[in-house]
Amino acid sequence: MTATRSRFIAFEGGEGAGKSTQARLLAEALRARGIEVVVTREPGGTPGAEAIRALLLTPPGDGWPPHAEALLFAAARADHVAHLIRPALARGAWVVCDRFVDSSRAYQGGAGGLGDDAITALHAFGSDGIRPDRVILLEGDETALAGRLAARGQAADAIEGRPAEYHRAVAAAFRALAEAAPDEFARIEALGDPQEVHARVLAAIADLLP
Repeated sequence: MTATRSRFIAFEGGEGAGKSTQARLLAEALRARGIEVVVTREPGGTPGAEAIRALLLTPPGDGWPPHAEALLFAAARADHVAHLIRPALARGAWVVCDRFVDSSRAYQGGAGGLGDDAITALHAFGSDGIRPDRVILLEGDETALAGRLAARGQAADAIEGRPAEYHRAVAAAFRALAEAAPDEFARIEALGDPQEVHARVLAAIADLLP
């Protein structure tokens, strides 16, 4: 493997935006350059965080109230950061993550009405406020992305199945976050051939590549 500075890349966006596909394609491209890459996801990535993921996406009873949901996401992230992300970065690997704290900011903080201050305070406490080197925000037409999601033929989880108004609020929150921190976010058109989108992603991180 090539000795290189570690980097942390997070893919963000709404349902059906292609985050997992683009995370995989980026990892393949980086490995072809001789870079060690750890691909992970949120909620999840470690045994503890995956256990919390199951509770979040298939909640017991009537589901979690907003504050409990935010706390569970923060707990999963704290375990993920401590046991996978920080160790990988410490040894010089790149970490490519399908969702990170900006999803909590958009979903629970924005669409869920808890506010950004609450979510960032939880992140500061649970994960020392760690931020990606670049956030790739995949955006696209609402109807087209919904069609992608439906084409998967899978039952929606507790968050995917929320009303269209909720997901519009999520998209608006992501836009606001990206507009407020243009140096941290790269806004990428998610629609089109996956390889075309991948080329846009590579261009957006070109300055980080060795």
